[in-house]
Amino acid sequence: MDTVYILWHSYEDEDHVDSKLIGVYSSQKLAETAKKNVANQPGFSTYPNGFIIDKYEVNQDGWAEGFGI
Repeated sequence: MDTVYILWHSYEDEDHVDSKLIGVYSSQKLAETAKKNVANQPGFSTYPNGFIIDKYEVNQDGWAEGFGI
């Protein structure tokens, strides 16, 4: 099965919540490298703990059971 790694940057402050998709990568290592490449950029450097790397299997449903409201 094929796996991809999705790099996000998200943060919440007193004014709003923001989330940005940085990229989709074929390995954890490439996602980590991309994180290092943008970590010092404006906005990202203000919230250095906002990076998230999620692992996904391709061709699989991510929300098969729904979610609570």
